[in-house]
Amino acid sequence: MKQSSLTKNISRTTPLLGGTILGAIAFLSLESLPYPMLTKSSTQSYPKATEKSPHGKVIPTSLGGWLRQRLLGIPLQEATVNRRGFKVSHPQIQQRLETIGKTFLQGYHAAIGNPHPEALIAHLDLTPSEYRGFAYEGAAMGLALLDYFTPWQAQRVQGFLQGAGANHVYMAYVGVGWALARLPFALKHYLAQLDSATLDPKVIPLREFIRTTQENCHSRESGNPLALCFTKHEYCYIDPLLGWLAIDGYGFHQGYFYWRKYVNRIAIPQALSGYSTQVFDQGLGRSLWFVRGADIAHISQTIQNFQPDRRGDLWSGVGLACAYAGGVTADEMKALPKVAKGYLTEIAQGVAFAAKARLKALNLTEHTEIACQILCGIGAEAAASLTDLALVGLSGDSTVPVYEVWRKRIREHFSALEDSQ
Repeated sequence: MKQSSLTKNISRTTPLLGGTILGAIAFLSLESLPYPMLTKSSTQSYPKATEKSPHGKVIPTSLGGWLRQRLLGIPLQEATVNRRGFKVSHPQIQQRLETIGKTFLQGYHAAIGNPHPEALIAHLDLTPSEYRGFAYEGAAMGLALLDYFTPWQAQRVQGFLQGAGANHVYMAYVGVGWALARLPFALKHYLAQLDSATLDPKVIPLREFIRTTQENCHSRESGNPLALCFTKHEYCYIDPLLGWLAIDGYGFHQGYFYWRKYVNRIAIPQALSGYSTQVFDQGLGRSLWFVRGADIAHISQTIQNFQPDRRGDLWSGVGLACAYAGGVTADEMKALPKVAKGYLTEIAQGVAFAAKARLKALNLTEHTEIACQILCGIGAEAAASLTDLALVGLSGDSTVPVYEVWRKRIREHFSALEDSQ
């Protein structure tokens, strides 16, 4: 069957059962029907579940879930170094980076297979603590896709952020960015909503990261406070601060899947302008940790090829990936300040973000602690606290979003690092 351009963009390697209309009908009408017996051939594109999951497979609980797996599934091979064409010199680093990518896909498949909160969270929480954030990130991508295809019941991401996903809110927004990369027009609509949230504090209160004001998202006809917004493919869950992380996620996605274009050829993202291009580069910088196999010397050489005004955001992303994803030794981390002269505050800011994300999710790791001590000069708890203190009295304007003001305050705290090196 001929694939539409939309479904090709979503999943280029899995067979389709029909166009998006058929898929949408399946989402709604087949949700409660029992799933068919899955054969070996019918599960080839499904990722393995976590070690404690029964049968080692993500098994959908309904025919609708099975159809979604077939329509939107992404094979685990897509997260391998060989499939992506990355150059990784150390087998241990390759194993770690691939585990991260596969864990993301496990979370993604769990969400599209069975998006019901209790079942989904139970599955995600089986993931080892160190990798759990990536599973939640993938789940957020899956939920965002389902919300897009079923605007009449598009409350999955909202509920996720208000429920167990709240502790993983940073990773969840990044996962939404992956969905934006795979849906036509979604990025444009998201940016319009994000701009509105940034400029008008009445849309979504700044400090209430995961709440939505019903007065701006209310449908009198349906009685559903979210129905009107999602019918227009608007995103009521956007926070004016953390919502920018979705653009970071978009940048990571483009670097991870299209590194020859965005990393080697240094292409400018045509869909973005203004401040969003800076956030894109922060995500692109994170992707360099994977594309260049956590090779700090190679990463430095790559960043040197970019225009000078892009390098600070790229290094910020590298710092975040180093501290959150890990994979290198303490001695290798110590090489970062030597190769990134002039960008140590950007690296430290990214590391502090990683510390905050892990502490909020209760999954702090030894490598995150070590990265904070080496690259921030303080422990992980202190680095995370700095990100909280930088929020006090935070405000932005039409030229500088609050997200950038927040990042700048954190960088200013670490300005002494430049002088000490």
